[in-house]
Amino acid sequence: MGSGDLAPTDAKLVVQKYGGTSVGDIERIHKVAARISREVDGGRKVAVTVSAMGHATDRLITMAHEVSARPPSRELDMLLASGEQQSAALLCMALHERGICSRSFTGLQAGIFTDSSYGRARIVEVNPGTLLRALEDHDVVVIAGFQGSTEGGDITTLGRGGSDTTAVAVAAALGVTVCEVYTDTEGVYTTDPHIVPSARKLDRIDYQEMLEMAALGASVLHPRSVWYARRYGIKVHVQSSFSFNPGTVVETTEMEEKVKTDRPVTGVALDRYHARINVLEIPDRPGVAAELFAALGTAGVSVDMIIQGVPGATTSRQQMSFTVSESDVQVALDTVAPVLNRLGGRAGGGRGIGNLSLRGLAAARRQCRGGPRHRQAFHRRHRRRVDPRRPRYHV
Repeated sequence: MGSGDLAPTDAKLVVQKYGGTSVGDIERIHKVAARISREVDGGRKVAVTVSAMGHATDRLITMAHEVSARPPSRELDMLLASGEQQSAALLCMALHERGICSRSFTGLQAGIFTDSSYGRARIVEVNPGTLLRALEDHDVVVIAGFQGSTEGGDITTLGRGGSDTTAVAVAAALGVTVCEVYTDTEGVYTTDPHIVPSARKLDRIDYQEMLEMAALGASVLHPRSVWYARRYGIKVHVQSSFSFNPGTVVETTEMEEKVKTDRPVTGVALDRYHARINVLEIPDRPGVAAELFAALGTAGVSVDMIIQGVPGATTSRQQMSFTVSESDVQVALDTVAPVLNRLGGRAGGGRGIGNLSLRGLAAARRQCRGGPRHRQAFHRRHRRRVDPRRPRYHV
């Protein structure tokens, strides 16, 4: 199932995204340029979004922490955005070597505007005017993913995997109905094929199923990109940049009706980048937890697992633990600090937490014992639903 199976054969504009492994070195950048040239030779214009090369973002983060124990979030975004800009410029150079007229753009230049939540910004508007004008005179436009700009001109980043969201948002703004996402796997699998070689590739998957798997830790697509695709009706074709084999199409399907009850689990997601926040010696009274989590929500920190009610230092004090993304640890600690100072509590953090999630309706049916009322209760307790209105998924 190639691109022609998803978009009209006379489509004049193609939107693609290439991940960090796809542009991991100069040789791979040239291979990406060769793939793009096939589209141009077919008479199509191409809008490409690229991630930073390989582990470039990790190296930049390491450098920042070598300079400062707590780098200012605004300056960190300035630094991290340079990784994608490097990829965009190098890809344009490779395209020029092939005689393809192209131009690279930063997020700001591409008209991508966000809120001011550094490190986890959300796209609020994409103005495609600049890209459309450039496509009149160029065969290819290359957009640095993962980044945007506030109305005041400050550079912001969208969080890990944010280039997926950039690509889907650009597709929606340009009026394209298909976004091709190229990565290092053949598509979306029931679990990570790098860890479980026997994982099964899915030909198609519903937006809701993909959103839940992405939110639970499946790294093939960023959750916000799936939410954006569903909102604007963009089909996402996930495929490998190292082959021309069929991939996985993320679209509206009747997936809920197609769940096979003879399969106890339809998907397994692993997120290895979580951290635990321990909140100690807080008053044991109603409203305390709500106050803490309201502050975290305002700061844009998504909380996952919560354990509450563990006895603390005295009978009138308690402690609770919850998990957040590793990248949110310092923000979470800074956010709850004023609340805890007022309550007489304290907090600490611990990294190295993993989150293994099983996905499947049939799993609940097979594990549950009892009649229909018991099964309904089991579903309410164990089947996690994703609400796109929550801050984590809002774009």
